[in-house]
Amino acid sequence: MTKLNKIRVLFVCIHNSARSQMAEAFLNQLAGDRFEAQSAGLEPGIINPLAAEVMKAVGIDISTNLTKSAFDFYKNGSLFNYVITVCDGANAERCPVFPGITKRIQWSFADPANLEGEREQQLDAACQIRDEIRAAVVSFIQELSWR
Repeated sequence: MTKLNKIRVLFVCIHNSARSQMAEAFLNQLAGDRFEAQSAGLEPGIINPLAAEVMKAVGIDISTNLTKSAFDFYKNGSLFNYVITVCDGANAERCPVFPGITKRIQWSFADPANLEGEREQQLDAACQIRDEIRAAVVSFIQELSWR
């Protein structure tokens, strides 16, 4: 499949520092031949070290990724088949409406930036978030494979 025929997906969260980065990485790794995934934030920050660590544990390095602004994609006229917000519903409402035929989907995951407790507890919780995101991405791929 050529790049022009790929299904374009934008994952959006608040800072583009963890959840959206993980979703982008999983979709590109698992189905990069059929999808072109990107990610962005409403208020771009820096990559969350905890997210980078749990992704590295499954063989994906996001530690050097740059964060991007959803509004820059919007201003540039970027077109996506799907815009998937991976933050809570209230923040998802702040996401710009992209031009063209774009389907919006809301997936709500806990924010690794808000994890509390000892380091091991934070790592366990971040692994759980990572695994939930991967499962959602796999389900998304499977759902679109039947269409």
